[in-house]
Amino acid sequence: MTTAAEILKKIKDEDIKYVDLRFTDPRGKLQHVTMDVTVVDEDLFEEGTMFDGSSIGGWKAINESDMVLMPDPNSAYIDPFFGAPTLAINCDILEPLTYQPYNRDPRTTAKKAEAYVKELGIGDTVVFGPEPEFFIFDDVRYSNTTYKVGFSVDHSELPINNDTEYESGNTGHHIGLKK
Repeated sequence: MTTAAEILKKIKDEDIKYVDLRFTDPRGKLQHVTMDVTVVDEDLFEEGTMFDGSSIGGWKAINESDMVLMPDPNSAYIDPFFGAPTLAINCDILEPLTYQPYNRDPRTTAKKAEAYVKELGIGDTVVFGPEPEFFIFDDVRYSNTTYKVGFSVDHSELPINNDTEYESGNTGHHIGLKK
């Protein structure tokens, strides 16, 4: 178990410049707040930091928008994609008056699911994974004019391109049509 003191030592020893507090919104989008390390201390790990929950769709109304980001020191890792050395830390979302987990926080839901599986005795570990769904196209064209509305997409892996000759060959993965 990693402690706040160990995180602060890591920040100093590895010359970390920023701490990026991260959480997931109800739609699965990663949200974050980046802080300069000069404002990161042990209190952050005991009290958390406030943020505006009304900025997250489906969470809080503007008149009750205060929420707490509580960093989980066990989730800390150096993010290799930031230009400056940055320590990323996943956070729990808490209610500010009770410090109870917020019931619409996906991380809270995952923890409850894991506890439920343990309680039922059907497992002691739950593994969650993302299911990314997206498309990459070689060409996308669209029009929206007075006399024409439409779109066209093209990619070497589209079934309509099975017999298309490409200079380097058509090496794409071709999924059959659903029947």
